[in-house]
Amino acid sequence: MTIDWKQYPLQEGFFDELISSPGNARQPARQLANYLSSLSEDDIASRKLAAESTIRDMGVSFTVYTEEGNIDRAWPFDIIPRIISSNQWDKAAAGLKQRLQALNLFIDDLYHDQKIIKDGIIPEFILKQSKNYRKECEGISPRFGVWAHICGTDLVRDHNGSFFVLEDNLRVPSGVSYMLENRSIMKRVLPEVFEKVNIAPVGDYPEHLFNMLASLSPRQGERPVIAVLTPGIYNSAYFEHAFLAQRMGAELVEGSDLMVDKNDCVYMKTIAGLERVDVIYRRIDDMFLDPEVFDPDSVLGVPGLMRAWSKGNVALANAPGAGVADDKVVYAYVPEIIRYYLGEEPLIANVETFLCFDDKQREYVLANLDKLVVKPANESGGYGMLVGPHSTKKERETFAELIKANPRNYIAQPTLALSTAPTLISRNKVEPRHLDLRPFILQGKDTYVTTGGLTRVAMKKGSLVVNSSQGGGSKDTWIVDTTAGKS
Repeated sequence: MTIDWKQYPLQEGFFDELISSPGNARQPARQLANYLSSLSEDDIASRKLAAESTIRDMGVSFTVYTEEGNIDRAWPFDIIPRIISSNQWDKAAAGLKQRLQALNLFIDDLYHDQKIIKDGIIPEFILKQSKNYRKECEGISPRFGVWAHICGTDLVRDHNGSFFVLEDNLRVPSGVSYMLENRSIMKRVLPEVFEKVNIAPVGDYPEHLFNMLASLSPRQGERPVIAVLTPGIYNSAYFEHAFLAQRMGAELVEGSDLMVDKNDCVYMKTIAGLERVDVIYRRIDDMFLDPEVFDPDSVLGVPGLMRAWSKGNVALANAPGAGVADDKVVYAYVPEIIRYYLGEEPLIANVETFLCFDDKQREYVLANLDKLVVKPANESGGYGMLVGPHSTKKERETFAELIKANPRNYIAQPTLALSTAPTLISRNKVEPRHLDLRPFILQGKDTYVTTGGLTRVAMKKGSLVVNSSQGGGSKDTWIVDTTAGKS
């Protein structure tokens, strides 16, 4: 028995990425849908097994932190890709570029003149109470005025298929290696489809990342020495740190591998002696970067690193302090930030957001906790949030007290009608599962957006939680050009 798209249970009120009506695939997905329908149950099962085998062979894993200890798990992957037309994606990519450019102007302003606050666009107390504002960064001017060089922006689609920004990740965004590995897996599992469909490539991301980092080097005119600074093998994203370093031809280092000399330059310890480092792609949080400036007990960072960076002797990506714009309260102001710095209307809208520090908005949130999603301003990974419709009365009462005690720290949003996509749940049975999308945007001398991104999918029926740490999985994301024949 093959996949019968007429039997696919479309969910009323939700936009499905592949199927528009019973038995009918959307135009960019038609060749894929037809091909999947031509496969037998055994063919589909063998391809699913091939994907799982490939994941094991490639060592694609992620770490889950539990009370019992850290657990390495194979990357959860679904072999039915998510498909977006190139026309739709081009518009979204333009909006993502616009957004990051405005956010970098905003961060640079905050660490210098703070004009946006003086002009009354953003209340001053939001900055003063920001968990990620770093006074140590005031007056520093990174190359090109860019602080957030790598951004992972989470997108969702509503019931009409329109893109909305759910949140920006500007501190240490992760997941891009899984986007690349998803494509490698799919080329092994469905090679026939890649021969027939115009699927935009993603494999050039490491090259774009290297070029962006190289553009930050203080020693222009010669090939820079680039290092990826990792907390080490026990970090949940270590697979990605090693993967990107290897693909870029960069050095993978821990804090103990680096030192700052008396001239405030950074050097890497090698068996051939010290080698100067020009750019550090850091994958550790601000507070662990430099024990001389931040947490004095940190053994992950490098003493003197902030001094070297502030004097322009080394570039740090992302720059310390970039997380000030990673605040979900700041997120609510991004449309105004775009208008203020660029004089443009936002090309991608925010999700409607209620700010709990505002008396009227807080009153509405408290009265509707059973309908809303409540998020703390500076958490990530799906932690510390309340999904109202799936919560208990006790959980809502607890969150009400948290909001009243610290209203600045909470925002609320409507429970979104996250789009769905067909997901294989047995040998030949597909059902809709909710998903989001994390494209990656690079900004240095130029700005670049990945063609698609990391699609995360809630593997549990009806669930809206897509984070892998919370039981979610992933799909390959295909940006498909339907205007041209396959070359």
